[in-house]
Amino acid sequence: MDTKDIFKVLANETRLQILQWLKDPGTHFSAPGEGYSEAEGVCVSLIQKKAGLAQSTISHYLTMLEEAGLVKSTRHGQWTYYRRIDQAFSDLADRLAHDL
Repeated sequence: MDTKDIFKVLANETRLQILQWLKDPGTHFSAPGEGYSEAEGVCVSLIQKKAGLAQSTISHYLTMLEEAGLVKSTRHGQWTYYRRIDQAFSDLADRLAHDL
């Protein structure tokens, strides 16, 4: 995905908020347990509940973030967990520094 398309994904307040929550899930979600694992990330249902939007909307937003390379999903049975890829933000900053 090119830089312009990544910024289109980032141009939504809720998607930005999700990235902020996933940056420090221990602060934004309950202690590790059901729906949250330090190793795997945060379950879609917890993100949906915190955002207060339909699960289909949150799933779509998370898919967009994953396609942009900003989050990674891990599936365990019926549950899908998401975590932020911090290196992607460093890479994006590098791309901007070289492109501008």
